[in-house]
Amino acid sequence: MKSKTHGYIFALLALTIFSLQDAISKHLASAYPPIFVTMIRYWAFGLFTVILASKMRGGLEATARTKRPALQVARGLLLAVQVVLAITCFAVIGLARSQAIFSATPILIALLAMPILGERVGWRRWAAIGAGLFGVLLILKPEGDFFDLRLLLAVASCFNFAFYVIATRLVSRDDSSTTSFFYTGVVGAVAMTLIGPFYWSWMSSGDWGWMALVCVTSISSHYFLIRAYDSLDAAAVQPLTYLSLVYASIIGVTIYGETLSLNTVIGSAIVVAAGIFTVWREHVVARRRGNARSVAFDSGDLR
Repeated sequence: MKSKTHGYIFALLALTIFSLQDAISKHLASAYPPIFVTMIRYWAFGLFTVILASKMRGGLEATARTKRPALQVARGLLLAVQVVLAITCFAVIGLARSQAIFSATPILIALLAMPILGERVGWRRWAAIGAGLFGVLLILKPEGDFFDLRLLLAVASCFNFAFYVIATRLVSRDDSSTTSFFYTGVVGAVAMTLIGPFYWSWMSSGDWGWMALVCVTSISSHYFLIRAYDSLDAAAVQPLTYLSLVYASIIGVTIYGETLSLNTVIGSAIVVAAGIFTVWREHVVARRRGNARSVAFDSGDLR
């Protein structure tokens, strides 16, 4: 019981720090290219994964050994793109509305798992998927006669992250979560280093301080998430991730002056409820089959 309590504490710490990271990223991405911001963050995160891997049994060589190298590289690239998309969304759409749309990711994962992973979805999860997509439509509903095309960027980010999670599930059949986590950081850092210098911008001394804080929060949030998965499975942690939407709404409204329409509030509530049910139902089905899956290290969005 004590171990599970510690797990929930670590999960809450991770999610709280992730939300602070998002808020700072929005500030930085409003003044500097998101690719540049992502590159600096990945340098810190990539270093963290290398240090962590070196401390594992067998060291770097054992951790880097993979049976699915192409898929591991694809995962790393997908997540790097995801970080750029998410930061861009925070800057141009806002924290609250972006997180509201991001909340639909578990629903998209359940939808994509059918053709890609060959998973069967019963009528209960179909109903949850339908309800969740309806909630997304409410969030996307044009205000007045104008549809904000920038919202499609958040939708694209959702699909991108869903494909990343699907790829993670595929590779987990052959590689350990430690190996997957290693490739997540290293591949992303290499990819952003190849692209990021073309978007280099000179930051003010104050913003370099914020950038350093983002790097610290990136490392600490993933550390706490790893500790959370030492005691909890993915089904226990996933519902807590919706706290990110609450945090984003509070920070977005109080600090950045964002506004929440009634459609966004209602749509978010529907999406969250449908997402929690989808994750819970998937966990129940997996346990019945005796094939419960763990996605440790990779359930958290490296936003």
